Amino acid sequence: MQEDIIKKISSGTTEIINIEILKEKLLRSQKNKKPLHIKAGFDPTAPDLHLGHVVLLRKIRQFQDLGHKVFFLIGDFTAQIGDPTGRDQLRVRMTPGQIRKNAKTYERQVFKILDKKKTNVIFNSKWLKRLSSQDVLDLSARCTVAQMLARADFKKRIDENKEISILEFIYPLMQGYDSVYLKADVELGGSDQKFNLLMARQLQETFGQEPQAVVMMPLLEGTDGVQKMSKSLGNYIGIDEPPKEIFGKIMSISDEMMLRYYELLTDIDISKAKEMHPKEAKLTLAEEIVSQFYSEKVAKIERESFEKQFSGGEVPDDIPEYDTSEISALTAISTTASTVSVSPCPISSNEVRRLLKQGAVSFNGKKLDKDILPKESGVLKIGKRRFLRLIKTS
Repeated sequence: MQEDIIKKISSGTTEIINIEILKEKLLRSQKNKKPLHIKAGFDPTAPDLHLGHVVLLRKIRQFQDLGHKVFFLIGDFTAQIGDPTGRDQLRVRMTPGQIRKNAKTYERQVFKILDKKKTNVIFNSKWLKRLSSQDVLDLSARCTVAQMLARADFKKRIDENKEISILEFIYPLMQGYDSVYLKADVELGGSDQKFNLLMARQLQETFGQEPQAVVMMPLLEGTDGVQKMSKSLGNYIGIDEPPKEIFGKIMSISDEMMLRYYELLTDIDISKAKEMHPKEAKLTLAEEIVSQFYSEKVAKIERESFEKQFSGGEVPDDIPEYDTSEISALTAISTTASTVSVSPCPISSNEVRRLLKQGAVSFNGKKLDKDILPKESGVLKIGKRRFLRLIKTS
């Protein structure tokens, strides 16, 4: 039974520090019938949670289902400092107003994955803002400058002669103190958070606590298949987006990324996905993910709509409209997008000409080979997923 639990918890992780400590904590919890304190922190630096966050939230849910006490920590105080992880320059500080607004959306959206009745939503400003100057001095004395400078992010910036603020040194200390305050038994985080997670273990020991076990999850690539999913990079899939948007974005990812999404975002056996035709596998993936945030009924409707539209060549209803007298051909083609398009941003004139040459542009079902629009109303289509309704008004 114990081995089954460890196998489930270990699935999909990049590293566990230390697995023997984790086993011991789980065994002790089972024996004493006392749930472990499971902590995961999220700084509200953007207004929405996305699938990158879901990778971690699904693992938290596993601990929750095993009966442990989950602390979903919203870092409203630490967000004012800014996590230096992965940064090559100073982060622009957020205002308290921005943080409060983002925190409210996190607090609401997280329950699309976690069990609301079993989740303790907490804000670290509750204890961090009460720290006195003496407390901060005491906390700072528990870590050396050499330890901070050994951090890869900082070392790189020093080598490149880029600034590091003293405030950025404070961040891992504050995040680590969260674990001290909560007496965390286990903390979950992304693989890029290793320094901060280990700092928490170190601080717990200096405060006379048993160090937490650390469970690290991989970072999910965005729809571009390259960069880590991020709202600032525009390659994200938000869990609060309309189901049509989520479905369409999932369908846009590469076949290679599709398998990674299966592994990190679903409970479906990846071997079954590999046995399916890529298109069928991707449709199943999109349906599964939409059902997680809405319902199986909604997911089924979106799948039927997608298949009907792109298999039957139908034009969606909710596409942009432009007056043909006010827009040039190149501008019309470059701005063409629909709600199911992954990239509703303009495309370059060179790209437009390439698409025309390839016969990928049509107007009312007829291919266009020149960047001149017909003098009539109709639907302009670029490739398979971009549409624009042109209306002649004069």
